[in-house]
Amino acid sequence: MARKLMSFRVWIVIITILLSMLAINPNPWRHGLVVKSVESGSLEAEQGIMAGETLLAVNDQKVETLNEFSDIMKSLKKDPVKVTVETEEGMVSYDAERSIGFKYENLTVLDADDFTNLKKGDVIRSINGVKVGDDSELKDAVKDILPLEKITITTDKNNYIYLARGSPKINVAAKQTTNIQKGLDLQGGTRVLLKPVSDKEITDKDIDDMIKVMSNRLNVYGLADLQIRPANDLAGDKFVLIEIAGVSAEEIRDLLAKQGKFEAKIGNETVFTGGREDIPFVCRDDGSCSGIRDCGPTEGNEWFCKFEFVIHLSPEAAKRHAAVTQDLDVTTSSDGREILSAMIDFYLDGKKVDSLQIGADLKGKEATAIAISGPGVGPNKMVAIEGAVASMDKLQTVLITGSLPMSIEVAKMDTISPVAGKSFINGAVMAALSSMFAVGLIMFLRYRRWKLVVPIMFVSVTEIIMTLGVASAIGWNMDLASIAGIIAAVGTGVNDQVIITDEIMRKEKEAYVNWKKKIKGAFFIVFAAYATVVASLIPLWGAGAGLLRGFAVTTLIGISIGVFITRPAFAYFMESLLKDEE
Repeated sequence: MARKLMSFRVWIVIITILLSMLAINPNPWRHGLVVKSVESGSLEAEQGIMAGETLLAVNDQKVETLNEFSDIMKSLKKDPVKVTVETEEGMVSYDAERSIGFKYENLTVLDADDFTNLKKGDVIRSINGVKVGDDSELKDAVKDILPLEKITITTDKNNYIYLARGSPKINVAAKQTTNIQKGLDLQGGTRVLLKPVSDKEITDKDIDDMIKVMSNRLNVYGLADLQIRPANDLAGDKFVLIEIAGVSAEEIRDLLAKQGKFEAKIGNETVFTGGREDIPFVCRDDGSCSGIRDCGPTEGNEWFCKFEFVIHLSPEAAKRHAAVTQDLDVTTSSDGREILSAMIDFYLDGKKVDSLQIGADLKGKEATAIAISGPGVGPNKMVAIEGAVASMDKLQTVLITGSLPMSIEVAKMDTISPVAGKSFINGAVMAALSSMFAVGLIMFLRYRRWKLVVPIMFVSVTEIIMTLGVASAIGWNMDLASIAGIIAAVGTGVNDQVIITDEIMRKEKEAYVNWKKKIKGAFFIVFAAYATVVASLIPLWGAGAGLLRGFAVTTLIGISIGVFITRPAFAYFMESLLKDEE
């Protein structure tokens, strides 16, 4: 009996199960949390906390689960504070949560966040009714309005201690216990559906160009678990679908919902813009014309590093540069160098990101080679270097890729917390177990013989393992739609097994029909049903701008495994089992 059951078809199933387990690589003993992302420009980023570090504790409280992390974040969260700033232009009021929202020098606003409604150049006279006469008084007033607390974050790499207000701007996720790639529904993150906006017809090439620019831009930020692909709906509209695990909606909106327009201005005159038209060459990954040029400590136990890289301007851009600098005066800088009276300012999406002095030798000159530089600051030299490199990569990417080929708008944005993702996983597991129990009960009520029910249930479990193994091997993200696809495939598989079992058991009524004809008749029905399901899945590939693709893919994988691997083995097994009863 045992020898008869171990046929070539059964061995294929066994080997496939083993390969699937290797692909899944389960490790239930791995536990803890890993940092998935750190908000760009946050205090945590300045401290040097990086994605991939294992989080051990926050404020000396041990953190091992997402619920523990969520509770700590809630305890640190602060309510917004009403801030009223008196300037020479009048009164401005806004709500501040973590920072005052503007940078200043000599009581003059150098840069301000959009929510403050302050403008560059505003001179501050008082804040929340407190008169200020110099930067020191303003600094003390800000400390009273937004008092800072000591934050301690301990990871496997370092112990970070700094002053901040509110919860740390980091996103975490549970360490992977398998190779199964969990989608946003299960691990938390943000899914954005972007719709291009143009008066002209949007072509596939336009979408491809947009994806290339976005991919280059996002890769600079080192975002993990990033997926970006084209999508279409059934009406024929074209979209770009982006899924990034462990990143907040605010970060995604800042990164993607802008066209990424880079401009270099002298005064109010635009000298050149990002992209190949004005900048045919940007030095990158070449130490002779790109790299970190200077590093040193500053006041306050911080380090300052300077990056520099060379760009080449097109002849047209060089002419504009010469025309704008021709009428500028020559002055002397604080270090004794001769420079022009105006600086060249760099703007990204209308916001100034840096300013550089212009050497006097470039006055009225059609210079085609210009050096671009910028800073990196951190608590130590290594962090400052990493910050400078990241800023340089970002600026180089924008200069190389330029702006997006067209404007975009956010058609849909979904954000799921890691805690909710864990609840979804628990719910999906319970739903699967409940479904398996219900199927087993119905099978027993039908056949009244556990000898027939057990093989059906065993095959269903193996098909789930094989489907997850294939998904792990190809790197497919498992989301709720994918789990629904697995359940649908199992349901289809049980239906096929019932058909095969009923056809084999027809001997009691039609003894003249031989075994081969019974199996052949059963598989005719199975393949017909398979073809019908495959045809019905094709429209789902693009339905809902591709949001149902996970259901289509996992269902197709599951039913294909069933029809071509497990059904033949199941038919042979049942044939051998029932023949022994004759």
